[in-house]
Amino acid sequence: MTIDSSKLYKKRLYGWLSYAFASEVFVIVSLTLFLPICLEQFARDNGFLLPSRTERCTAAIGSDPTPAEPTGRCVVKIGWLWIDTASFSLYVYSLSVALQALTVISMGGIADHPPHRKILLLTFALFGALSATTFLILPSSSPVWFLSALLASIANVGFGASVVAMNSYLPSLAKDAPEVVQIMNEIQDSADDAQEHISENPDAPLIAPTAERTALRARYDTELSRATSRISSLGIAMGYGAGICLLIIALIPVTKLHGSTFSLRLAIGLSGIWWAVFTFPAALWLPGGSTAASEEGAAWQEDAGKWSAWREIVAAWKRLGGMLHPREIKRLRNTFKYLAAWFLLSDGFTTITSTAVLFGKTVLNMQPSSLILIGVLTPFSGILGSLLWPMLQRRFGWSNLRVIIILVILASVIPAYGCLGFLIRGNNLRFGGLTTPGEMFGLALYFGSIYGAFQSYARAFYAELLPPGEEARWYGLFSITDKSSSFIGPLVVGLISDATGNIRYAFFFLVFMIWAAVPVLMSVNVETGRKDAREYVYK
Repeated sequence: MTIDSSKLYKKRLYGWLSYAFASEVFVIVSLTLFLPICLEQFARDNGFLLPSRTERCTAAIGSDPTPAEPTGRCVVKIGWLWIDTASFSLYVYSLSVALQALTVISMGGIADHPPHRKILLLTFALFGALSATTFLILPSSSPVWFLSALLASIANVGFGASVVAMNSYLPSLAKDAPEVVQIMNEIQDSADDAQEHISENPDAPLIAPTAERTALRARYDTELSRATSRISSLGIAMGYGAGICLLIIALIPVTKLHGSTFSLRLAIGLSGIWWAVFTFPAALWLPGGSTAASEEGAAWQEDAGKWSAWREIVAAWKRLGGMLHPREIKRLRNTFKYLAAWFLLSDGFTTITSTAVLFGKTVLNMQPSSLILIGVLTPFSGILGSLLWPMLQRRFGWSNLRVIIILVILASVIPAYGCLGFLIRGNNLRFGGLTTPGEMFGLALYFGSIYGAFQSYARAFYAELLPPGEEARWYGLFSITDKSSSFIGPLVVGLISDATGNIRYAFFFLVFMIWAAVPVLMSVNVETGRKDAREYVYK
């Protein structure tokens, strides 16, 4: 790798990492913590207590800071329907997930077009950051307070769509890593030597050069896999670090203003401003336009005159149907096996997070300040985990798939530990089985160290099973598989809680969901999957 190409690679890498640093803040600060609470508070500030629906929720609750029993459920009128204020937040999230899935499907072909990938990323980043920032000027007392649902949906769509475009850069970044380029140069030199050997000795056997190239190809695949996971892990670590920084900053006004609606809006608005400001380095350093096209191949140059966004959107929907055809699934069976496991695991990990917070609040009676502290500890340990696991991988020579399986098994310990609470309670013990608030802090650190690494390795391993040149389209399917399953776990946990009156029973379901993915993961043949992906041509 020349000095110029090395500088160009570092510039692209820093641009990619800067967007991870910018966008992950929205997830940690807003999407998983303040946004659901803020939406519920918007509805509550405009809601009424059942059964009369004449008494304001905020006035009734505000008159007694710690009422022994609420006088009724809080509902808000949306159009002609009365809905629970807590359900308002859930419905908005479901709507945003649906819109995100539709957008991701439509944009897959555009994001795979190098000249337009950067434009797509920046456009969705702008809409997402602007929507989050607009919460600063929309009070819950406004007659159009319900626009908060639209702003939340646009922000979530902007994040999801821009991250798909960001992920589509990952395979090319890994291929351009210096250690990967060095091995590729050795492969090319070996091929040149073999060609020269054939020219000089037409009747000579080809066994030795072929064996050498096979060994070099194996080294290349291994180093490419490690480079992908390393870059992905670094992006997760930087994103988590940014989220922690802003979360600590946002906690100051939230604490001083006692969790008022304005303080929640301020936290969301700050995440939007952070998102916008730190996207500028990505805008400067990521390749775009003719630069991206020249770097990633001349094939796009040939189609430049025929390319159109509308045609790509229509083709993307047709392509999705084709990708899910049994014939295509058979051709890329290992890629789809992994997607099936990801369907279970993404939902399982997400549901562990939401269930643990609800469990801490309703069963362990933890204070909001304690739950927010858990929100800080989890991404903090996620940084350590995303950096530690690549070191362990290099130390023991594990593959990406081996690391993922180990992480999944370790994650299943958390709900299994919660199940032990039935035995602890039955024996009147004061500690163990997630029966005390102190255990929640320990599990937050443990889970964060696993979840941060899992996210980076899940994305990196998937990159190994993708057809070259179609990364955004397949990462779109990756995102759709994630989002389409995200409602199942919370729904089942809610049903279990309603049926039993004890959310602890949900831990049994979570153990089952996570362990169900393990045999599917173990059935993935990495070498065959890579080979099938390289040879794959959509018919």
